[in-house]
Amino acid sequence: MTFAPPAASRLFRSLHTPRPPLALANAWDVASARVIEAAGAPAIATTSAGVAWSLGAPDGDALAREAALDLIGRIAAAVAVPVTADIEGGYGKDADDVAETVEGVLAAGAVGVNIEDGARPPAELAARLAVARRTADRAGADLFLNARVDTYLFGLGDPDTRLRETLDRAHRYVEAGADGVFVPGVTDPAVLTELAGAIPVPLNVMAGPGAPAVAELGALGVARVSLGSGVAQAAYAAARRAALGLYRSGTYDSLTDAIPFPDLNGLLGQGR
Repeated sequence: MTFAPPAASRLFRSLHTPRPPLALANAWDVASARVIEAAGAPAIATTSAGVAWSLGAPDGDALAREAALDLIGRIAAAVAVPVTADIEGGYGKDADDVAETVEGVLAAGAVGVNIEDGARPPAELAARLAVARRTADRAGADLFLNARVDTYLFGLGDPDTRLRETLDRAHRYVEAGADGVFVPGVTDPAVLTELAGAIPVPLNVMAGPGAPAVAELGALGVARVSLGSGVAQAAYAAARRAALGLYRSGTYDSLTDAIPFPDLNGLLGQGR
């Protein structure tokens, strides 16, 4: 099996530090990945939602594994920085299917993955994480395995015990082989401080309008900050504004801040 050079994996791991946190503006296709890389990104993360939307599927384990892996490979081949892939729940019905997905991710050239629990019982994600870890180890690949805990994002369980439930899941996932824990849906400084202090691996959070700045999150102990599907949503909002301007008022003002054609075309014309 051919996968990313060990130096890329080591670099990606080294970026997970609160000073400063690894900041990831998630990409969903080759063009968005090249634009983000050119802006100074030290690594590229994909957004599963953005990838699914760009390929005509909804988010939520609806996208076919082969389509996702093809897109990950295209992005990894197009950029010079490490790539980590959001693979939802592992693109399979059970833990055994996750092994095939991880093999494909490694072959595509990625150095990390996100796997989420969602509505699944924590035991099921722990099993998927363990399979992913064993698969990467057997391949001799240093895969950064990021476990996503969806208690806050989906409002799971009793709010009074949500922090404890989140930590219980995080510790279970670390024991199963996770190298990092991703807790989207929470930006409260007090909660983040508790999470960062109690979780023994790098903490990843999802940021957006109203969230503390990256440096402030780092001061709380956060080691990785990602934008999730936010960049893709903003891009599609720009497309909608342009369409509404054209069809409702016949104007084109929304195109004023577009990336100049030579700049964008040049990014795609450059070799890796």
